[in-house]
Amino acid sequence: MSDQRKDYGRRPSSGDTGARVHTQYDRPYGKKPFADDKKSYGNDRSYSGDYRRKNGEQRNESPKKSYGRPNERKPYGKSGYDRNEKPYDRRSGRDEQPRRPYEPAPVENERDEQPYLLIGRNAVREALKSGRSIDRVLVTTEHDGSLGEIVTLARERKLVVREVDRKKLDELCMPFGHGGKTANHQGVVAYAAGVTYCEIADILDAAKEKGEAPFIIVLDGVEDPHNLGSIIRSADCAGAHGVIIGKRRSASVTAAAVKASAGATEYVKIARVVNISAAITQLKAAGVWIAGADMNGESMRSAAMKGPLAIVIGNEGEGLSKLVRDNCDFLVSIPMHGHIDSLNAGVAAAILMFEKKRQDAE
Repeated sequence: MSDQRKDYGRRPSSGDTGARVHTQYDRPYGKKPFADDKKSYGNDRSYSGDYRRKNGEQRNESPKKSYGRPNERKPYGKSGYDRNEKPYDRRSGRDEQPRRPYEPAPVENERDEQPYLLIGRNAVREALKSGRSIDRVLVTTEHDGSLGEIVTLARERKLVVREVDRKKLDELCMPFGHGGKTANHQGVVAYAAGVTYCEIADILDAAKEKGEAPFIIVLDGVEDPHNLGSIIRSADCAGAHGVIIGKRRSASVTAAAVKASAGATEYVKIARVVNISAAITQLKAAGVWIAGADMNGESMRSAAMKGPLAIVIGNEGEGLSKLVRDNCDFLVSIPMHGHIDSLNAGVAAAILMFEKKRQDAE
């Protein structure tokens, strides 16, 4: 192998015979550059290393430029800084408010306490007839049939009546639709205050004023507002004195329920309680018998349903809860003759109500 080394960067001179003669400007392969052949980058630093240190010179201690606040970065989880200053990965102390992993839950049934919509001709007409407090009424420009009657009633009460486009009513009723569809407003919507709930004692007093035995419907976990509205409508038609619903695991009287009730919420007293079992105990103390609707109960035809009675309707899917079922005086069922062994909660409640009225009439 030849001892001749390769050069990088040397230009061949004229008359070069091929001999490799190194000069001070030549850079042979594997050797460091000469002392006077230096190339500095920035702050007088040789690219070849610590050139200045080798020659005994001092390093340039000129301050460097920083971006932001120099030398004030806080360590992440390390000590050696002011304890009053929080590092980014340290948790808050006991004397400080702890961080919440999630947002606080909204107030239950908050929407019921705010003004809401009365949707549909029957709901608005009955609200106007009963003298309920209404802020304003929105109607379409076409006043056909019963819609003209509603406008006349509203103007007789000196209420604000505004004619709007049908698309506006569709937008207002969109959140109250069922199954992803817009609620059928039938061309009229009214802004009204929320339903005023009463107490159980008010329902008992209403029956006493009429001189009748108390007849009450208790709903244990009915979650569908359309079922709730249907039951309230049937309760008014069957002559029930009131309906009791729960605050938890139960539908409240919203605009959808009022629409499904066809305005019956204006005439039926509705009590909302915290505990359904405690409400049943209160009814028992008032001399009311408790009949729970259950598939395994006694047939309604043979069950004694005369006199003061409260019919308890359970959840659409699970039925009566165990505690409520045990607290009932007896269970009643509806005879079934087809392939399906259950009924809709609203339909079952209506059948039991009218069976009770039939027995009272005998």
